Amino acid sequence: MLHYAVVFLVIALIAALFGFGGIAASAVGIAKILFVIFLVLALASFIAGLMRRG
Repeated sequence: MLHYAVVFLVIALIAALFGFGGIAASAVGIAKILFVIFLVLALASFIAGLMRRG
C-alpha cells in the first residue's frame, strides 16, 4: 500500500513538472488517501501485535 502511495506521489511530481495541474492534483489526492489507509492499517497491526504478546 505504501508502495502505491509513493508511486502516485512520483506521478504527481512528474505531472506537475510538465504542467499538467489537474492530473497532478488528482494523483496527490490519491497518494494522500493511500498513505492514510496505510497508516491506519499499520497502527491496527501494531496494536494487534501488542495485544497478542500481552
